[in-house]
Amino acid sequence: MMRKTLSTGLAFLLLGGLSAPVAAQDSSPNKVVEDAVALLAAKLDGRRDELSDDRDALYALIDEILLPRFDRRFAAQVVLAKHWRSAEKEQRDRFIEGFYQALVRKYADGVLEFDEDQISVLPFRGDASKKRVKVRSTVRLEDGSKVAVDYELVKRESGWLLFNVVIEGVSYVRNFRTELDSEIRGSSLVAVIERLESEAGIAVAND
Repeated sequence: MMRKTLSTGLAFLLLGGLSAPVAAQDSSPNKVVEDAVALLAAKLDGRRDELSDDRDALYALIDEILLPRFDRRFAAQVVLAKHWRSAEKEQRDRFIEGFYQALVRKYADGVLEFDEDQISVLPFRGDASKKRVKVRSTVRLEDGSKVAVDYELVKRESGWLLFNVVIEGVSYVRNFRTELDSEIRGSSLVAVIERLESEAGIAVAND
């Protein structure tokens, strides 16, 4: 159960904790994640009780940090896979927004459990000249055990953006791809988009 709590909270709250996009030539991928830990801790300092009682404020805080630092379009494209290619532009745009907002709400409680001292970012062993890299870290649980949490980033003109979290070898984006592919096959892409919008509280005007 403790590992389940971690996987549904701590990793994605860090996804939302990335520091401002940094030019790829000026900062290593590890520095981006290391700065994330400090930034999120500062944003939460003294506000946990307030945010626990005010969901809108909690969502707004996550959105403020996450939105400019998470490659929503690329993550959505990876999740939809072949369905992305057949989707209309409006469907793609609605899926990007619905998926993102649903994630924010699904993992919001994890933000309140964040403990900066639990995270250790490991030395970078990848190739920072590549377009996609992985930053490895470990998270120490209350029982003293450690869980491997890796962050996948993609290089853009603005700098490194995060698009996926891998916990003990399990990729969240790829898990969502499998789940949503099954749901789309059983209903339709439109039905999935409408479900995500409903979960996120997104009001869609009817034609």
